[in-house]
Amino acid sequence: MKSSYNSVPVPHDGEVIQYSGGKFRIPDRPIIPYIEGDGTGRDIWKASQRVFDAAVDQAYGGKRRVVWFEVFAGEKAYNKFQEWLPQDTVEAARDFRVAIKGPLTTPVGGGIRSLNVALRQILDLYACIRPVRYFPGVPSPVRHPERMNVVIFRENTEDVYIGIEWRSGTPEVKKLIDFLNKEMLGGGPKQIRTDSAITIKPMSPFGTKRLVRRAIQHAIENKRRVVTLMHKGNVQKFTEGAFRDWGYELARDEFRAQIVTERESWILDNVDRNPGLSVEQNAAMVEPGLAQGTESLRKEVYAEVKRVLDSISATHGKGQWKQKIMVNDRIADSIFQQILTRADEYQVLATPNLNGDYISDAAAAQVGGLGMAPGANVGDGYGIFEATHGTAPKYADKDVINPSSLMLSGAMMFDFMGWREAARLIQDGIEHTIGQKRVTYDLERLMEGATKLRTSEFATAIIENMQPRVAAD
Repeated sequence: MKSSYNSVPVPHDGEVIQYSGGKFRIPDRPIIPYIEGDGTGRDIWKASQRVFDAAVDQAYGGKRRVVWFEVFAGEKAYNKFQEWLPQDTVEAARDFRVAIKGPLTTPVGGGIRSLNVALRQILDLYACIRPVRYFPGVPSPVRHPERMNVVIFRENTEDVYIGIEWRSGTPEVKKLIDFLNKEMLGGGPKQIRTDSAITIKPMSPFGTKRLVRRAIQHAIENKRRVVTLMHKGNVQKFTEGAFRDWGYELARDEFRAQIVTERESWILDNVDRNPGLSVEQNAAMVEPGLAQGTESLRKEVYAEVKRVLDSISATHGKGQWKQKIMVNDRIADSIFQQILTRADEYQVLATPNLNGDYISDAAAAQVGGLGMAPGANVGDGYGIFEATHGTAPKYADKDVINPSSLMLSGAMMFDFMGWREAARLIQDGIEHTIGQKRVTYDLERLMEGATKLRTSEFATAIIENMQPRVAAD
């Protein structure tokens, strides 16, 4: 532990969060680094910090307090140190374990790489967690936004985020294409066009399983009843399809007593309804068209049915499976449709990186957009919480931007720390303020009879609306 980072002394009146044996030890005055953020980050951080401090003070009567410690990234870091991401900032995030940040600039098409991606990869923050829920009164493009209440766990270190790619026309990509076409594809009819760019999309059992493990643990701890594996395995069978298979494997191996897979539930339900059903009859009900399938397929499904009945009938049969967490899977394009038409069927999503990127923003659009969407990047022993929207530099320093994304990310951070009472105060304060139609311009222009507040005024209204309560759990 250093005495200063970026030449800023570590606050003397706080303590460092500790982590051992898979558990955090949170002191009453934890030192939490923060990155203010670029552009509108300056406005939303000022407002959010006031709300965070008020929530902690009200929840714990002064017995707890966050000791904030500013570290630097993005434009502010570059202006001070001629570095976009100083090593001291990375070390502070690692040493203090829990941090929060506003939006950071990432130029498109060159220049610096995404600072967000860099922090995630350096600290191995393998789970991007995006809860999406509706606050009554927020304008929405769908008829029933209240049906949306999903937590998305997006794998954060593999898939396209690993960033292995070669530009079209370069000697390197030509060498790779020649190897793939001649050696791996054997000069056959399937060939990669020679002017292509190439991206490598690696997905591993290790990366998949630790992400799915965290998603199922969240479902258990928060009494969620469905965990859905989102994938495009009908096309990409050995990456996206494997994500599905590895996810099911992890669920069965590590959470057998708490979960049932969707196919297992069909098999068990068939027997619950008709105890005299044969294995072959059950298999035909589980796999439509089985009679027209190959002999090897029939044997495979028969073996699956027998295995399920032999292994979990005693613990999951006779309706017991209905009390378990359902683990199922859905094709990505199907989810994009269903998240619009029947969002309440989804509670926890576990996704590869790119699918999760798309679905989290699509879900957020139904409940007020990214201005209402919190986010976190979490690993084993580390967590960085962040606003999910961009920097919007044309609105910087105008005190007009909706700070809810960062405020709700702070509520996630307090939940992560076990300070659930403070988290509930922030969420309740935001919900009550929106219910009063006292909102920032982005919502006011879409709400009839609303009062437009500045960013700072919105924070004041939230603090006024906080009502101390004890978390039910």
